[in-house]
Amino acid sequence: MLVSSVVGGVNLSQCKSKKSLLHQGVVSNSIPLLARNGYTKCVKKSQKVSDSIRPSSFVFTSKQQPKNLKAATEVIPTSTQIVHTEWRINKFGGTCMSTADRIRAAAELMLKEKGPNCVVLSAMGSHPTSRVKVTDLILNMIKKASLQDANFLINLAELQEKHVDTAKQLLGPTPELTKFVSLLMDDISNLKAMLQAMSIAGMSNESFSDFVVGHGELWSARLFYLLCKQQGADVAFMDTRDVLVVTPTSDGTSVDLNEEVSKKKLQEWTELNGKRKLIVATGFIAKNTLGQATTLRRNGSDFSATILGALFRSQHITIWTDVDGVFSADPRKVPEAVCLPSLTYHEAWELSYFGANVLHPRTTLPAMKYQIPITIRNFFNQEAPGTRVSDVGSDADYYRSKVTVKGFATIDDVTLISVEGTGMVGVPGIASSIFSAVRDAGVNVIMISQASSEQSICFAVNKHDGDVAVQVLEEKFASSIAAGRVSAIEAIRHCCVLAAVGQGMVAHKGVAATMMSALAKANVNIKAIAQGSSEYNITVLIDQADSERSLQAVHSRFYLSDVPIGVGIVGPGLIGGTLIRQLKEQREQLKREFNIDLRLLGIASSKKMLLCETGVNLDTWKEDFETNSVPCDLEKFGEYLANHYIPNRAIVDCTASDAPAQKYASWMEKGIHIVTPNKKMGSGPLDQYRAVRKLQREGYIHFFYEGTVGAGLPVLGTLKHLVETGDKIIKVEGILSGTLSYIFNTFGDGRPFSEIVKDAKAKGYTEPDPRDDLNGTDVARKVCILARESGLMLELNDVPVQSLVPEPLRAVASADEYMKRIPDFDAEMDKKLKEADAAGECLRFVGVVDVSNGKGSVELRRYPKSHPFAQLQGSDNILSFTTQRYFKQPLIIRGPGAGADVTAAGVFSDLLRLAAYLGAPS
Repeated sequence: MLVSSVVGGVNLSQCKSKKSLLHQGVVSNSIPLLARNGYTKCVKKSQKVSDSIRPSSFVFTSKQQPKNLKAATEVIPTSTQIVHTEWRINKFGGTCMSTADRIRAAAELMLKEKGPNCVVLSAMGSHPTSRVKVTDLILNMIKKASLQDANFLINLAELQEKHVDTAKQLLGPTPELTKFVSLLMDDISNLKAMLQAMSIAGMSNESFSDFVVGHGELWSARLFYLLCKQQGADVAFMDTRDVLVVTPTSDGTSVDLNEEVSKKKLQEWTELNGKRKLIVATGFIAKNTLGQATTLRRNGSDFSATILGALFRSQHITIWTDVDGVFSADPRKVPEAVCLPSLTYHEAWELSYFGANVLHPRTTLPAMKYQIPITIRNFFNQEAPGTRVSDVGSDADYYRSKVTVKGFATIDDVTLISVEGTGMVGVPGIASSIFSAVRDAGVNVIMISQASSEQSICFAVNKHDGDVAVQVLEEKFASSIAAGRVSAIEAIRHCCVLAAVGQGMVAHKGVAATMMSALAKANVNIKAIAQGSSEYNITVLIDQADSERSLQAVHSRFYLSDVPIGVGIVGPGLIGGTLIRQLKEQREQLKREFNIDLRLLGIASSKKMLLCETGVNLDTWKEDFETNSVPCDLEKFGEYLANHYIPNRAIVDCTASDAPAQKYASWMEKGIHIVTPNKKMGSGPLDQYRAVRKLQREGYIHFFYEGTVGAGLPVLGTLKHLVETGDKIIKVEGILSGTLSYIFNTFGDGRPFSEIVKDAKAKGYTEPDPRDDLNGTDVARKVCILARESGLMLELNDVPVQSLVPEPLRAVASADEYMKRIPDFDAEMDKKLKEADAAGECLRFVGVVDVSNGKGSVELRRYPKSHPFAQLQGSDNILSFTTQRYFKQPLIIRGPGAGADVTAAGVFSDLLRLAAYLGAPS
């Protein structure tokens, strides 16, 4: 795929090489090539993109590089040996300079350094007890003065007080304090006069503002210098306005270094101040070619550090800040984001463009030119190694053994503009017209995608620019719209751009497929895709509502276990509690051997629920459920899981209740998978069942219910396999109730039927009211589920049931009364037993799905004593599948079909099956 990042562009045919397209931004991702391969002369700005160039797939991203990259034209090929000096640059950000204690700690850190160091300082920043940043205070002061608001004098007094107090704490009653305060008061006097002039004029120009705003860095550097001097350091103070000379870029958003002049001024400064072990330099400020004070604009202090690093040919640059380094994703959105040990310059650029807390692209250019590594470190956690940004990793062989994707980032709240029309196909100039109009309206294009059919072009812009973009395009193409050549220009709002960044993607196959698969499995729809031929960046456009979930999904796929699943259990009773125990026993092994991370995020009963963001403690869950739970709300329970940062979520319904089953559809619509042994949905109203199955088929949302028939036996999986492989189901019959299996396996030992029922109840095989088992409803639900899996869409009422509860006892008030009166009906059951025995048969309570005749039934049947159903023991279940393939000898499944352990194991098996669908290794 080809990539571009501008609208106007150049004529490709006039360029000597891909590298010559850099200045126009036509070939995105080209700057790292400059560093590796040298630089070819840039084409003229007047040259335009030729719309006659029609690649088969034209997909490109916008604004990947800084708007003006004049400095890049001087990039030195890596074949040239660069000799670095012993100098090291250390830049301290505003948070590191926010209090006297922090300034002292920074000075102590530098005084311990052995080699020569240049320290670049920002203005004093905010801290927990004072949220005011000095630079913000100065900017506010300038604004007030230009609006003729006399309160700027209050701000000026605040600045004076803040710096005097800090100086007193740092320097004490010493000559250094006197010197600092004297210089400060001179500056305050000058600033007051200048601000009063602004106030009188009711305006401010850029020169005045630049002069005023740079004083924060000037004062912090003086404080640092005097503190180091007081400690006996061999130190010099550098006002970088005496050294750095810059010129503004054409768009005025940044500046370019005049390296030759600055190099000469640095030499003059060195001759004047002599060779020192430590230099304390002001960040952010410089002078223009007219000798006027100016600033380095955005990220100016970082830029000062890399510029000085380039002028000194330093061996290393360290940026001290308040974070451990550059993270693989925004930790506020992805709690499991990791600090990256290293980045290439280009990876840093890409992540910076997408809003990551990384060096601005322009900041890295001076360091990149002279191959100076930059390390971003945490001043408040100096044990952390930080993130190293360098050209290491440019070689593909190096990256084949390293991670593929370094980081993920998003640009939130964008609008997708789509231009469609059959009249656009093969027409030269359409793309140029679209983006020229957008450019002239001052709209920045974030991402662009065009299908190979050329019938549509879509691009993303900031949400505030959406209406403007549509308006200017409708005006531009008014005649084409009227003629039908352009059929639609529309804005799709509430979108988000998600990007994966990594130079290692170049040498690895399947990265894009892995990313798209992760999004699909997180139930995220992709609206547009863009990828450069360099493969340093894969960008997709998605719904804003899916922003965090998508970021978490792709991050977890590349950085965490292969399959993380957040689990919510509804019904922590016998089966649910057993499942939690099994999860506890197997969790570490699953994570270690199969890269499956099952994390219990919530537990809900009919009355209360426990929610835990990082995962419920499986050792103390019962105590926590009693003490830390809140009233149960299944709607909120689903919302909590749906919004959790773990991309794959599943609710396990271990109840026999209708209430959770009624929520399956809404939960699945939120992207939550369902695993359950609850038969209420599988045998419930057909319209609800079909709605759930439709959701399952149409998305990557799964509904697993193996435990509804046969507990842990592979009944439904086997039936599904037979159907999917083309076998024709003729009949399914079986003993589907563990309770009734035990009763009829035991009936015939000489005891009456009522005694057998009492014995089963005493052993815990029956429900508290044995009629719930003997009435056959539970078996009927299983028959209904089996019928639907066989392709026979039956309602529960379509299944006739032979109840084993005598008619007179069906309406008795209590289970105790039923148990008291059941012996009165033993004669009837004894008679059936004797008749069967006389014929060499036995009694079995079975469920039958007669697919050939389109019906199901639940009844007491007689079978020969040689029949497999007669060979059961205890509470085992058995099923017989008669199919076209298994006609002469039916397929038999037999085993334990009841009990908490086997049922929970069946549910656990479904969870692992879900993990396999989501990508876990088999």
